[in-house]
Amino acid sequence: MERVKTGIKGLDGLIEGGFPKGRSVLLSGGCGTGKTIFGVEYVYKGAKEFREPGVYVTLDERPDLIRQDCLRFGWDLKKLEEENMLQIIDGSVTKLGLPSEEEFSLPSTGFDVDKLLLEIMRVIKRMGAKRVVLDSIPSLGFNFENDSDIRNTVLKLSYMLARSGATALLISEAQEGENKYGKYGIEEYVVDGVIVLHYMSTGTQSNRTLHIRKMRSTKHSEDLHPLTIDEKGITVHKIDEEYQNL
Repeated sequence: MERVKTGIKGLDGLIEGGFPKGRSVLLSGGCGTGKTIFGVEYVYKGAKEFREPGVYVTLDERPDLIRQDCLRFGWDLKKLEEENMLQIIDGSVTKLGLPSEEEFSLPSTGFDVDKLLLEIMRVIKRMGAKRVVLDSIPSLGFNFENDSDIRNTVLKLSYMLARSGATALLISEAQEGENKYGKYGIEEYVVDGVIVLHYMSTGTQSNRTLHIRKMRSTKHSEDLHPLTIDEKGITVHKIDEEYQNL
């Protein structure tokens, strides 16, 4: 099976070299676990290091703020956009009925999943994108009336993205201590892989960890791996590395 290198330091070695090509992977976690940084790094490194064009769909934060925040890691998203190696689709203000100043966005006349999918597929085809990140599934939640709607929407997203040939990362939320891996407890069943980020506090210390819950057609680590975020981005550590540093 072909693999897509994530570019996340320390992760690819835990999943046989990368994500299964053309599949959808769910990235889930609570507030402050690093989900957006992970998602942006996946498309940025794909474009910068592996020359694989990528699309980042933001439904939560404005694109200009994402670009600004990423400069702290040395990631110049604007430069890659100008080279047509990375494009951001703005859906963050559409939910408010406001127009976007971005080149790629949803119409301010109304927001629905079908319009979103059409715009994503249009941009993928236009630039030949190999990677897609959707941030995030809960931001579609105001359109969901029941569990069936949620499941059908995630299935539709996964199916359409698979048809495009792109390897997708779908971001969701999960609260610590809950026995589910997405906000709705359904997302994990309709994707090919699940990665969960945790933020745990012990006394006066806080630690981030990463757990690969599933990855189809992949022999993957089942350990809880320490995760750090510094000025260069995310690093996933092996357990024995942490013991050696004690």
